[in-house]
Amino acid sequence: MNKGKYYMTTAIAYTSGKPHIGNSYEIVLADSIARFKRKDGYDVYFQTGTDEHGQKIELKAQETGVTPKEYVDGIAGTIKNLWNLMDTSYDHFIRTTDDYHEKQVQKIFKKLYEQGDIYKGAYEGLYCTPCESFWTESQLVDGKCPDCGREVKPAKEEAYFFKMSKYADRLIAHINSHPEFIQPVSRKNEMMNNFLLPGLQDLCVSRTSFQWGIPVDFDNKHVIYVWLDALTNYITGIGYECGGDSTEQYHKLWPADLHLIGKDIIRFHTIYWPIFLMALGEPLPKQIFGHPWLLQGDGKMSKSKGNVLYADDLVDFFGVDAVRYFVLHEMPFESDGTISWELMVERINSDLANTLGNLVNRTISMSNKYFGGVVADKGWGEDVDKDLKAVAVSAYEKAAAKMEELRVADALTEIFALFKRCNKYIDETEPWVLARDEAKKDRLSTVLYNLVESIIIGASLLEPFMPSTAKKIAGQLNTELRGFDELIEFGKYSSGNEVTKKPEILFARLDVKEVVEKAEAMFEERKKTAGKEQTGDNKDSGQETAQGIDLEPKAEITYDMFDKMQFQVGEIIACEEVQKSKKLLCSQVRIGSQVKQIVSGIKQHYSAEEMVGKKVMVLVNLKPATLAGVVSEGMLLCAEDAEGNLALLTPEKEMPSGAEIC
Repeated sequence: MNKGKYYMTTAIAYTSGKPHIGNSYEIVLADSIARFKRKDGYDVYFQTGTDEHGQKIELKAQETGVTPKEYVDGIAGTIKNLWNLMDTSYDHFIRTTDDYHEKQVQKIFKKLYEQGDIYKGAYEGLYCTPCESFWTESQLVDGKCPDCGREVKPAKEEAYFFKMSKYADRLIAHINSHPEFIQPVSRKNEMMNNFLLPGLQDLCVSRTSFQWGIPVDFDNKHVIYVWLDALTNYITGIGYECGGDSTEQYHKLWPADLHLIGKDIIRFHTIYWPIFLMALGEPLPKQIFGHPWLLQGDGKMSKSKGNVLYADDLVDFFGVDAVRYFVLHEMPFESDGTISWELMVERINSDLANTLGNLVNRTISMSNKYFGGVVADKGWGEDVDKDLKAVAVSAYEKAAAKMEELRVADALTEIFALFKRCNKYIDETEPWVLARDEAKKDRLSTVLYNLVESIIIGASLLEPFMPSTAKKIAGQLNTELRGFDELIEFGKYSSGNEVTKKPEILFARLDVKEVVEKAEAMFEERKKTAGKEQTGDNKDSGQETAQGIDLEPKAEITYDMFDKMQFQVGEIIACEEVQKSKKLLCSQVRIGSQVKQIVSGIKQHYSAEEMVGKKVMVLVNLKPATLAGVVSEGMLLCAEDAEGNLALLTPEKEMPSGAEIC
């Protein structure tokens, strides 16, 4: 059955460094959707790739002593190897340094300029180099970049701008008439209320302060700025020709059926990208899904701490399919998921080793023990069989309904509900008891047949999520995985077939203590390596050396100016997350006999729970300010390393709240 084309993309990975497991989650999520759609009868085209231009990459290349192209070649290779390691089935891997992409981006820029959508001006604002974004003073959080929390610096340069407001009303109308366009709904509400309805500012689309980008071919001191370059990969990668005849493939695949992206770049994909397409006269994608983040359970990932989790690390510990299962199962539809070594071991032991692995092993072992491996349906049915069969033949419909909504974790839950029902069926039928009664030999054979049939139905459904495991199960049952259209009828397993004589363990149970100790040893080794880099043992260590971190000096202040600032020790007695903010925590801080409410952009570094009870250093007499709708009456003092990791400043010795810091 051909249900038509299905063109889907991931965000292209930025080549500033090796992606951690949170980045790798997206490609696995996309792959599970692509595989499911293919098996469900769709003609799928799945594109991913790398975003390879920008100031950050230019600086990284300078630090490592190579050209930007040499630098991105290495990182792009690393990313592609990771995607391949995770058994992803992408059809095309695009790089924004590919010649065909660069040529089309230049044509697109020129077309938009000639039709009046792009104009030349000058930009002045506060610039964050890691994010490559300009901000206004009012957009900052605690005086820092609202996206990454790092320092911003004043910048001014000549630039080209895109007239975003020209298309805003048309985009608002499209979003209102296409409720499926932005998912989940909370992301749509955020874009409408925070950006579109208040009014769009014109967008800077070129830069002159660095060279590593696609040149504006009619004004070569400018390079085309990141989003006009990066976003257009979704059409250049399938044969879009600006101002000419696009390929047959482009006309077949566009508009995209799904852009799968992280929630942090939802604004660029749901506002900038649709407006660019409107200006080009091209249809808009059918759906943009902003998935949540996968967060580390024991604190922020940091290279300097040596605790960054990479997909290949986890594969070394657990295997590819176990990692795929965990990241897919543990990510809620809308809110962030958590990953830790303890959670990984718990999930592998309970779901994979016990529910699935033990089921397959027991069933094959009993088939060998009682019937020499022959699985035959003797037709001895009983009422208890009916529910098992009903669960088995309805599993596809339930899983498909969840996948239609991109609720991948819920689809996996439906599939494992079948495996759990099989385990319950073993408890209900007690094959070991039936085996003692020769008169019930045919009943025992039928029970084992029902189990094998149910398992192969479940394995066939599991294939998009855990492809290698599904194939191993089918191999041990000496059969083939089935298409989805064959899963609505019970009894297709060939009666009289023989299962393997030597079943292999699909997933071994793990000892959490051993895993954590091994992980800690790995992190400790990395920390030593990071330490060597920071103390100058590595020639590419950058600014952070044995002497510390050099900052750009600020203007001198007098003692009288400093004396106006009042610093005291405070004790945090309560803390909560600021709603609708991914950066802010709101703390109630006792300072002597008074309590002040202080909002801080440290949510990525401390949980609300671990803040409570801390003694901290507070700037007490800072003028109150409102951040994300919450009044803040002071400032908590922190230190920040070269990678943006924050640490609260706390007294070295026990000090009472209210003690003066002098």
